[in-house]
Amino acid sequence: MNPMSYGIKIHLSFDQGTLLLTGPYARDWVKTFQEAAWTWDDRVGSWRCDAIHYPFVRKALHDRFSSCWDDQVPRPVRVDLTREDLPALRPEQAEALTAWIEAKCRGQIVMPTGTGKTEIALAAIARIKTATLIVAPVRDLMYQWHRRILQAFGYDAGIVGDSLYNIRPITVTTYDSAYIHMDKIGAGFDLLVFDEEHHLPGKCRREAALLSAAGKRLGLTATPERSDGLHKDLDWLIGPVVYRMPFQQAKGAALADFDVVRIPIALTPPEQTTYDQCSRAIQSFLASRRKEQPGYTWQDLCKETGSDPRARHAQKAYYLKQSIEDRASEKLRVLEDLFRLHHGQRILVFAGSNTMAIEVSKRFLLPTILSHTQKRERLALLEGFAGDRFPVLVANRVLDEGVDVPAAKVAIVIGGQASTRQAQQRLGRVLRRTGNARATLYEVVCENTKEVQRSRKRRRSDAYQRTRHYRI
Repeated sequence: MNPMSYGIKIHLSFDQGTLLLTGPYARDWVKTFQEAAWTWDDRVGSWRCDAIHYPFVRKALHDRFSSCWDDQVPRPVRVDLTREDLPALRPEQAEALTAWIEAKCRGQIVMPTGTGKTEIALAAIARIKTATLIVAPVRDLMYQWHRRILQAFGYDAGIVGDSLYNIRPITVTTYDSAYIHMDKIGAGFDLLVFDEEHHLPGKCRREAALLSAAGKRLGLTATPERSDGLHKDLDWLIGPVVYRMPFQQAKGAALADFDVVRIPIALTPPEQTTYDQCSRAIQSFLASRRKEQPGYTWQDLCKETGSDPRARHAQKAYYLKQSIEDRASEKLRVLEDLFRLHHGQRILVFAGSNTMAIEVSKRFLLPTILSHTQKRERLALLEGFAGDRFPVLVANRVLDEGVDVPAAKVAIVIGGQASTRQAQQRLGRVLRRTGNARATLYEVVCENTKEVQRSRKRRRSDAYQRTRHYRI
């Protein structure tokens, strides 16, 4: 039956991050619409589904019932920018933007760190001119987006996060704040920009996409892949990959030419002895437990540390091993040699832990940026690094993603994870093209430890092809 025959309308509305469908014929239509998982909500007497389906639901209702339905979902406002001070896009940036627009403004742009994904997003905002929410992984990046929008458009964007809640037609936020507040603001924006989109598919953070009715979505990242495989969900949370730029294509063009130099070092005899003892303790415990319980994993061990002293002893041995790898004394000697070799150049040092970063900072009297470093101090350190007041800057992971770092052509990695994502992001910190200067990434690795395996995993990225090995 068609409600048009009786003058009865179906009503569609937004409620707490979901769509509500009401009307006497809504049930018949819901059964035929397979794209959304509709459920009946007895509390309000309506059919309900996630707001992400709004563009598809709206089109399907229009095709089926023409004007005999009522769209009560709020319409995002149009944004009139009084100034647009944007650099001309390079050919590959313009190609990426065109591909996204041709894909009906839904999709992912995958380009190496340093190739100007932010400029593409700002150009998209200027082109679409609609209410926009930019979602960043951390507060530093949120404020960085705020500064870039102010610089490009003269527009003071709203901020949701860091104890602030100021909604404006263009607003910046973090993933954590987005999924907390999206049930309230999900109908207020027509364009979502997900910076470092690989953070989105997490169990809670994905709600930043699910609870929004925005029809236009742009994802930005250099490395969308996740170890848990959830990156596959990005295709429906944001849209398919519309443009991908291989790392080797950017090398020497959008990015500087570079060398990756791996420096193997040895633990001191006492360090190696302690390291081997810890390894044997862990292996012995796991072997004994797996005899009793086949399939026993490291996660099972961690669960038992509160009740089993042997499990707690094995866990402590594991952390001691990590500490020896992170803080090997030979790493400090190699750092000193590299500082002498590159005297007068800007150098970034990436440590594997806060403890090692602080140790390097104390040993060489260098500034360090950590996750708990206050915003004002971070800005002062980055400005000092840009102005050559600080020739070297030490960090753990806080500079890995997206943060604009002043031009540097030397990076030294003395610890880190096994992920190729982290490897590419750290390499990207020194690859912003400045003239014909060649960049160098040094990777200092402890031989006869698990660091060797992590280094090999990192180098599976196409960015690490033709790695040159040196001994210093």
